[in-house]
Amino acid sequence: MQKIIVVAGGTGNLGSKIVTALLQRGVHVKALVRNTASPEKVDLLINQGVEICKVDFADVNDIQKHCTGAECVISILAGLRDVIVDTQTVLLQSAIKAGVPRFIPSDFCSDFTHLIPGNNRNLDFRREFKDIVDAAPIQATSIMNGAFMELLTTDMPLILSKQKRILAWGDSSQKMEFTHTLDVAQFTASAAMDAQAPRILKIAGAVMSSQDFVNLLTDIKQKPYKVLRPGGIGLFNFMIKMTRFFNPSKDKLYPAWQGMQYMRDMMAGRIPTSPNDNGRYSGWKWISVRDLLG
Repeated sequence: MQKIIVVAGGTGNLGSKIVTALLQRGVHVKALVRNTASPEKVDLLINQGVEICKVDFADVNDIQKHCTGAECVISILAGLRDVIVDTQTVLLQSAIKAGVPRFIPSDFCSDFTHLIPGNNRNLDFRREFKDIVDAAPIQATSIMNGAFMELLTTDMPLILSKQKRILAWGDSSQKMEFTHTLDVAQFTASAAMDAQAPRILKIAGAVMSSQDFVNLLTDIKQKPYKVLRPGGIGLFNFMIKMTRFFNPSKDKLYPAWQGMQYMRDMMAGRIPTSPNDNGRYSGWKWISVRDLLG
């Protein structure tokens, strides 16, 4: 009998990739979407053979009927506390009420379990929801993948190409984790079908320091790159506080200071980089930073 996996957030960047990876494994995918979801994005899912379920994400009973018979519910929802805690709690309760045995929360990020509460707003929301999941009568699996690798070419100011510099706050040899969203999707699809998956699975497509990036970019571009170290972590913390004070942007998911908090936690070594669970599943080639930048 074909397995059923329910996905919430399947129209997003990562979500659509997870849906594709599930379909490649022969799964029947049911995508929970809002009535206000983009018709174009919904049509893309329909064209792949996904069953679309328009729901009220504040209504447990409405969601429950679409979860009945599923092997797992995957949340790829993104947002602030109202989404990560409140909406996901409704989704979790719906899965439990429907008798779904497994739940994968939207924890596609760095390992926040060792971070000090109050120092990273978005990860604090996930920590709060983790406590709710841990107390719930359902088998849950969180997938923690470090930073999305594609950010190296978009929003993360680590590689300063014009200046041929690699940014390093603090120790330039501090290792950081990066995983391409395609690999996150493949791994998540495999985990969703794994009845023995543990509470936390950690993956990393690459574990590199700023100095490693210097060496790699120098080799790829055949031009010398250097480390740019504007100061230590203490100075970086001060800059984060000032940025947040003058531009709080409390209603934005990724204000400038939030991105700085993510980078600070990585560069300060607050996120453990080993061991990882990359070898738990197979069947695809992991994307490296060289693949991305080369």
